[in-house]
Amino acid sequence: MESGSIRAGIVGASGYTGAELFRLLDVHPAITVEAASGSSQAGQPIADLYPNLAPVVGDRVYDEYSVELFDGLDVVFIGLPHGLSMDVVPELIGRVGLIIDMGSDFRLKDPDLYPVWYGAEHTNPELLAGAVYGLPELYRATLPGAELVAATGCNAAASSLTLAPLVASGLIETDDIVINLITGVSGAGRPPKTNTTFCTVDENATAYGLLNHRHTPEIEQTLTDVGTGPATVLFTPHLVPMNRGILASCYGRLTRSCSTEDVLAILSEFYADSPFVLVDERSPSTKSVQGSNSVHLTARVDPRTNRVLGIGVLDNLVKGASGMAVQCANLALGLPETTGLSKVGMYP
Repeated sequence: MESGSIRAGIVGASGYTGAELFRLLDVHPAITVEAASGSSQAGQPIADLYPNLAPVVGDRVYDEYSVELFDGLDVVFIGLPHGLSMDVVPELIGRVGLIIDMGSDFRLKDPDLYPVWYGAEHTNPELLAGAVYGLPELYRATLPGAELVAATGCNAAASSLTLAPLVASGLIETDDIVINLITGVSGAGRPPKTNTTFCTVDENATAYGLLNHRHTPEIEQTLTDVGTGPATVLFTPHLVPMNRGILASCYGRLTRSCSTEDVLAILSEFYADSPFVLVDERSPSTKSVQGSNSVHLTARVDPRTNRVLGIGVLDNLVKGASGMAVQCANLALGLPETTGLSKVGMYP
């Protein structure tokens, strides 16, 4: 494919995921960003908000969103807060080749779940059935030729990728899964919030979304898909003072006797054809995946409690958002899924 021949747009380009898309697509050999809207920053130079992008964007400014701005593009990435994509997507369908929504508005197949977990009815529930869930390691076969992809959320990606092999193999009970997860502050987005200011976050750790975090049904939906029955999870995220990164510690009750070596073998076999997943006996760290599209996994069996512990780490802005979106776009557009994406993290 000719270099830069795929014309792309970014809706919500002034957020962290939009900025990360600019960074990733700068080295993508086939995709060029033709349009970028950031309505809250319309008219402002992109490099003023993100100086790291200055070599890429020059004196380019954020545009006000309009359908006409994106008309005819090959792929449009949407990085808007929850509740906003469900009104933008219908406007773009039929006017662009492919839509990759990085928000939560099209991830859940059951429209009745949106008022329960998001506090509002879905305004376009008829589009949910046709939206492909964008988690390539589990739904790779559904992505080629897709027109609307709902890219997986960062917390859900880390948790689901850690647990999916254990559920698919029938190794754990699916009605008693516990997930404790830590996440960096960038997962809350760029706009300032009282709970993400420096003085609040520094030297502090806080559990949030207690019993009602919005990624819970997304994780349950995925684990139910890969398993043989309904999955129920108790999911508790924790905000810690780091910019990026997610570490998910996942616990399940064993259905049969096995060893740590057995579980590591199950993980390795399950992800044998997934280029961005590394299974290792070593305990993974968030620093090891920073800036990359990789997921590092490990597991341990505890005979004393008859439980297995799975641990997964990823960069919430790359594999948990923008990198995942690019990986999905690659597959949907017929490109090798690794195109423009790095497996190697930045260290230190």
